[in-house]
Amino acid sequence: MATARAAIVPVTPFQQNCTLVWSDATKVGAVVDPGGDVDRIKAAIAQVGITIEKILITHGHIDHAGGAAELAEALGVPVEGPHRADKVLLDTLPASGLAFGIAGARALTPDRWLEEGDTVAVSDLAFSVLHCPGHSPGSVVLFNAENRFALMGDVLFRGSVGRTDLPGGSHDQLIASIRDKVLPLGDDVAFICGHGPTSTVGEERATNPFIAGA
Repeated sequence: MATARAAIVPVTPFQQNCTLVWSDATKVGAVVDPGGDVDRIKAAIAQVGITIEKILITHGHIDHAGGAAELAEALGVPVEGPHRADKVLLDTLPASGLAFGIAGARALTPDRWLEEGDTVAVSDLAFSVLHCPGHSPGSVVLFNAENRFALMGDVLFRGSVGRTDLPGGSHDQLIASIRDKVLPLGDDVAFICGHGPTSTVGEERATNPFIAGA
């Protein structure tokens, strides 16, 4: 079995959980959602001692994607994700950065858009792509079945769900994404979300007030 390892690097004033995920065997991995504070992310990569082969983006909001273009250029690696429905968000990252006080954000065109059913490879780890709109139109969840582990973005949090009052958001669509895509993954699946502590699907099914009955 290919064992996954992960480390969280909080970035931006929103304390977004930028995540390093890598294969324990090869020490090769990816940076997930480098929203900003690129120097901090590069320092974390060096501290962990891994080689980064790509950047993964779960959705196009500034705190998740604002540093991606700069980091990709610095590391010489491609960017994969999110779903194409977040293109407008990626195109307008500089304006979003100014609005939220995040300096240096650059517009981003990923090397690969992700679709429902795609597979993303991180070294010897395979992640299935789940298109989960609601928080944003192009949000994706990345699921590694072998390790029973997901990168959730801002779809589902411990005790909460992603906000839906931003442009392109839909609460009904978000709850449907969680009900139809996330909960069926299984109660044993652990996940890292975009903000706050980690959790499991089972814990949220049992206790999260936003998805009670889903």
